[in-house]
Amino acid sequence: MANQVLEGKVGVVFGVANKRSIAWAIAKAWAAAGARLIFNYQGERLKENVEELVGEFGENTPLYPCDVSSDAEIAEFFKKVRGETDRLDLMLHSVAFAPKESLEGDFVSTTREAFRTAHDISAYSLVGLAREAAPMMTDGGSIVAMTYYGAEKVVPHYNVMGVAKASLEASTRYLAYDLGPKKIRVNCISAGPVQTLAARGISGFTAMLKHYQEHAPLKRSCDPAELGGTGVFLASDGAAAITGQVIYVDGGYQVMGM
Repeated sequence: MANQVLEGKVGVVFGVANKRSIAWAIAKAWAAAGARLIFNYQGERLKENVEELVGEFGENTPLYPCDVSSDAEIAEFFKKVRGETDRLDLMLHSVAFAPKESLEGDFVSTTREAFRTAHDISAYSLVGLAREAAPMMTDGGSIVAMTYYGAEKVVPHYNVMGVAKASLEASTRYLAYDLGPKKIRVNCISAGPVQTLAARGISGFTAMLKHYQEHAPLKRSCDPAELGGTGVFLASDGAAAITGQVIYVDGGYQVMGM
């Protein structure tokens, strides 16, 4: 990429699981735009996968364990980050989880534990990570989180994840307010349906994709490279006055009433 708009910037990326991850699409775009990146992996099971992917950026790309549901692991992760760099400019939060059974039945059947887990991992983790990252963003910075339209309107079967994403979106607004004086911007990208590992766990996903092709103004959802492009824009000085926003990258689907 000729235009190295993120040249000299350093970022941390949370949520790469495999090559189809939205986090991976954005990480690749950030790296192509000149950013130096540090990655997390969640548990030994995913380590090899992530290791292999980030190897594309050279074998010295830092990669550390971090389960975002643990304050101790978050603290330990950022301690290692401080060993790599004294400054951060970017953070990507592409982390969400809800127990499988809570994404199948009715929302009314959501257990207290499933509700707690979904909010802890999908929404609170942004707050926990931002709290550690912000002091390192000494020259301002950009925090980007991934959300979905199910936060705003009912998407059948998305259930507790929609409620957790609504919490995530509200959290970005409050974080934007808190961190604004430090020139740290916090935004969400709301992606249309994309073929990821997580998406395939949602029942009726194929029908959802087809629905976008029929109803979105652009007659399609989005592809990972386009999410990467939006990630680069939000991380760049071109978006210097944008914070607390949800940017829809969904073929325009969100504007339709029917």
